[in-house]
Amino acid sequence: MEEKKAETTPMPHSSGMGWKELWLKEDWWAVWLGLGIVVVAYFFFASGSTIKPIAIKPAKWHTFAQLWSDFISHIGAYAANFIIWLVIFSVSTAILGFKQSEFIPSFIFVYIFSVIIFMIGAWDKAHNYNLEPPLVALALGMIISNVFRLPKWMDTGFRVEYYIKTGIVLLGATLPFTLIIWAGPIAFVQATIVSVTTFLVIFFVGTKALGLDKRLASCLGAGGAVCGVSAAIAIGGAVKAKKEYPSIAITMVIIWAIIMIFFLPLVSRAMGLHAGIVGAWVGTSEFADAAGFAAAQAYGTMAQNLPNIPGTEDAAVWGFTLMKVIGRDIWIGIWAFVLALISTMKWEAEESGVRPSPAEIWWRFPKFVLGFFAASLLMTAISSGYTLEAYNKVVKPMLVGPIKTMRTWSFIFCFFSIGLTTRFRELTKTGAKPFWAFTAGVVVNVILGFILSVLVFGNYWSSLGK
Repeated sequence: MEEKKAETTPMPHSSGMGWKELWLKEDWWAVWLGLGIVVVAYFFFASGSTIKPIAIKPAKWHTFAQLWSDFISHIGAYAANFIIWLVIFSVSTAILGFKQSEFIPSFIFVYIFSVIIFMIGAWDKAHNYNLEPPLVALALGMIISNVFRLPKWMDTGFRVEYYIKTGIVLLGATLPFTLIIWAGPIAFVQATIVSVTTFLVIFFVGTKALGLDKRLASCLGAGGAVCGVSAAIAIGGAVKAKKEYPSIAITMVIIWAIIMIFFLPLVSRAMGLHAGIVGAWVGTSEFADAAGFAAAQAYGTMAQNLPNIPGTEDAAVWGFTLMKVIGRDIWIGIWAFVLALISTMKWEAEESGVRPSPAEIWWRFPKFVLGFFAASLLMTAISSGYTLEAYNKVVKPMLVGPIKTMRTWSFIFCFFSIGLTTRFRELTKTGAKPFWAFTAGVVVNVILGFILSVLVFGNYWSSLGK
């Protein structure tokens, strides 16, 4: 029986938006927002001040009385912090075309719960129960979205990728570029092995063993091999996939990303692995930036508070960032171009005869990674005139510390939004074959990631932050 002609999504090209993408694409807004915070923070620092009062975070507390007292005494700072986030997100999302009558009340909802989540993470016993803010945000979001029926319009404020991309740019300001130069080649080698192997496993298991459509297998393979949601969307456009194919891939990414958030830190804790190694393993084996940050940051916090786990929180986050954001995520542009070429030359030659341009790599490249590098270079230039002692005594608490706090706010917004948009009743509609194809990649990914991160390059990853 002949199938109906596939409904496809248009292949994006540079001619569709051109220079307008600088203010009409979320990637670029994440860059402008992240770099804007860094520049403003430096302006205050250079003037002998700091944004620390605005970059507020709950103090460690033992009793509810201490928590309430600290909150009341800093209520003005929380209000200022909220207004800043609301203004910059409202302006940018308005330009991007989102209804502010939907975004503003939804973001207020996200912010209020983010404050509560931040407070839970500040409890002095939180680490004993794995109540790290990323995990709490994710779990709480999933409970709310699956127990209560939130209005659909509230999804407008649950801007998962926007929040995580902004946080990644801010992360660049806390990650010395010298470390990227030193450890980057290892990340690229490891990322290349993982990206190619995982994609091929998912694609060929999907098409050869399970009979999936090539375009669906491509979306699944990219989602597992590169950066989850972004890759599935980009590849869907590159190969002119049915509009539901990226959604199916995203569903698989969400299922396994959530499982790995808990699985990888728990297994790593049982083995007593170094935080930097675990960060690299998470970066190799996770399927979404947000989920990976949650797992890496949670394990890093354990390392900060538990004596039997070596390493630091920064080592875990740096390992993840170098492996996932710098290493694997850059493959989104490469896979997009390669699959656009294959789709056009082989799969669509008879239909369109369109020949892809190498410029597609640029148009697929995640622009927020450029913001990450720019923030890192800027902070490296600022701190280069200080000794290590002066850096730790002056620059870190007055400049880097407040930026790190703003980064944490952005991450919590993201993790909570992931939970709020993860509805289990919708995840059951995708069928079994895509799940098993993706799961084959998961098995290979996790095992290969462990071998490379622990056995092959373990010495490099355990040296992060030293």
